[in-house]
Amino acid sequence: MPLQKALIVNKDDPNQTSIPAMFNPPEYQLEGTNQFAEVGIPGLGSSLLQFVRGSAQTLTMELFFDTTDSGRDVRDFTDRVVELSSLNAQTHAPPRLLFLWGSLVFPCVLEGVRQRFDYFNQAGLPLRARLNVTLKAYNDLTGLMAQTPLESSDRTKRWLFQAGDTLQRIAAKAYGDPRQWRPIAQANNIDNPLTIPAGQALVVPSLT
Repeated sequence: MPLQKALIVNKDDPNQTSIPAMFNPPEYQLEGTNQFAEVGIPGLGSSLLQFVRGSAQTLTMELFFDTTDSGRDVRDFTDRVVELSSLNAQTHAPPRLLFLWGSLVFPCVLEGVRQRFDYFNQAGLPLRARLNVTLKAYNDLTGLMAQTPLESSDRTKRWLFQAGDTLQRIAAKAYGDPRQWRPIAQANNIDNPLTIPAGQALVVPSLT
């Protein structure tokens, strides 16, 4: 069975050919962090920590390129990766990407790339390169809200209304009681619960 190559897919340009890794990375690192604020309380010996928000995951790796067999300028291959940090003419931002390798499916953007060339031919053309690549997870609002758990009834939350949703279903999920749908309707100025469009963000108020 042939070795599966890691791929970088440009989601903003479906006509562009996916970029395969010349050699699969020996390892990759995934990092995620949370941000907390320190709340100082007079008279206490320590501050309290308050969760603020999570940060997007970061995927880092080293990609190796070698063209010593063909003698071709290795930048013909590395430039395809580096160009993914350039601004898209339509969106005025770097393109959205998808990094695929085995079970890893990572929607992202190219946050940074560092090139190191360490072998050259007699004319000075680089034949070997190592790219240290940093990919930042890219999530849209719909995906982030879908990942946010709704577990307690004593905190105000958000809910992205989707096809098949009802206020009773949201109340059952948020409060454990489908009969408590009216506070949600009142908090969002909803007169007719049957006319809520898919994609509308709703406030799910606290019951306490």
